[in-house]
Amino acid sequence: MRTILACGCFILTIIAASTTLATAAVCETLVTLHLQDGVITSAVSVPGPSFTGPDGRTYSEVRPFCRVTATLTPTSDSLINVEVWLPASGWNERFEGTGNGGYAGNVAIDVPEMIDAVNAGRAVAATDMGTTPSTNNDADALVGHPEKWIDWGSRATHLMTVAAKQIITAFYGRGPRYSYFNGCSTGGQQALMEAQRFPDDYDGILGGSPANNRTHVHTNAVWVYKQFHATAASYFTPDKVDLVTKSVVAACAVKSGGLAADGFLTDPRFCDWDPSTIQCPLLDGPDCLTADQVAAARAIYDGPRNPTNGHLIYPGSVRGSENAGDLGWNALGSTPEPQFDSLFKWVFGPTWLWQTFDFDRDMADVDLVLRPILNATSTDLSAFKARGGKLLMYHGWADPIIQPQDTIDYYYRVVATQGKQPAKALKATQTFFRLFMVPGMNPCSSGAGPDAFGTRYSAHIVVPGPPVAEAANDVRLALEQWVEHGVAPDRIVATKYVNDDASEGIQMQRPLCPLPQVPRYSGVGDTNAVASFVCVDDHATNNVSAAPEYLQ
Repeated sequence: MRTILACGCFILTIIAASTTLATAAVCETLVTLHLQDGVITSAVSVPGPSFTGPDGRTYSEVRPFCRVTATLTPTSDSLINVEVWLPASGWNERFEGTGNGGYAGNVAIDVPEMIDAVNAGRAVAATDMGTTPSTNNDADALVGHPEKWIDWGSRATHLMTVAAKQIITAFYGRGPRYSYFNGCSTGGQQALMEAQRFPDDYDGILGGSPANNRTHVHTNAVWVYKQFHATAASYFTPDKVDLVTKSVVAACAVKSGGLAADGFLTDPRFCDWDPSTIQCPLLDGPDCLTADQVAAARAIYDGPRNPTNGHLIYPGSVRGSENAGDLGWNALGSTPEPQFDSLFKWVFGPTWLWQTFDFDRDMADVDLVLRPILNATSTDLSAFKARGGKLLMYHGWADPIIQPQDTIDYYYRVVATQGKQPAKALKATQTFFRLFMVPGMNPCSSGAGPDAFGTRYSAHIVVPGPPVAEAANDVRLALEQWVEHGVAPDRIVATKYVNDDASEGIQMQRPLCPLPQVPRYSGVGDTNAVASFVCVDDHATNNVSAAPEYLQ
């Protein structure tokens, strides 16, 4: 569910609080360190600047670091692989735990992100979540292994964090001063699991597009697939998906609070476009939808429902998110079976067929078995708040897999726990938890809207200047300022580069605003310049929520 970007660029930044090791041999001695629930399998000094990573790629301009690998076995059926990389010098006393995409497994280690972190002076850790040999989309290998489901749900991330801090302390002679977590998609689920169940692990948590309502996210994938394959005339080819998005944007770019020239929606909650407006009068054609496609699109926008009582299981697809490239509607319907459907095989066995899924009885069985270990939907963040933790989340409005509305609903449920008066409760929530919605962004990155706002170290070049000013252009620096200096982010600048290539220059910039605020053109100035936009509350009230029984 997450796009992995390869980048070997060296981040030029000034590291304050530096630590220099006496000899590189200290790294190799870490193999003797005893870990709780596991063992260190290797500890090797990487001299740089060239490094061949576990992904088989060779990277340049890499700072020297100590690479530690470990295997954790909290149960007899667990095998959690962990990597911890520690800068050989210039450690800034920060630790970063990284998240995953999909089912993690053998593609879990995001080498560019690890390198970016080391080059920025952080100690960093990653894990395969104990799901190897699974891949991003396929975890059929975990059928019959419930301990591995628990590892994937929360245990692997927590134990990675515990082990990493122990290794850091042994290497530097002291633990990290600040600990951060960063993840998107499955990583967003990991982020919320940490805040809810292990509030002492991290000081600051950055989570994007969270798959925290896990059992219902996957149920929605089955629902969407069923609509596309209801009849021979229901299926959407790529050109039809593109037609839908263009029609939505043409009808709702301005209505959603954006500009007529925008190729995306600013706040899709204000878009009520109906697919019948482009229904073919008689025969199918390239510029219209069949009656069956109209029915399918309506059902997808509505979301999966329990057929017995009509209760909504999960919010429907957001208008404007249909044409999301490799993760859009066409991709969700073009595979031999629904994407990410291994979760259902865990419950019903390897011969489970999507055609047989009952959204009443089977949904209840899935929730009974997996909800307690996979769903990070608790609104009790009191322990995390009490210790001074900060949670910064973001979600792309053009995400067709993990529905943005569900993230908004979760945020407002947390707000409701902070008091009975809505304004005061929101203010109390924003002292420790802020959510930024990203117009036009697909799952975690890319899309028609501005999608570069520092979710990776290499997303932009840090220039000399006041830290708070730098943080306005980088969500990760913004989180650091919030945690370390108490400066909460009021807006973050998002950039759209020409052809998504920073070397070709900036196409446009917009501010990202903390919910319930959204970016709005001030009416004066360049429509591509961030200074021409302000953050305002658009008073959206169309927040469709799943039925209470599906919010746990």
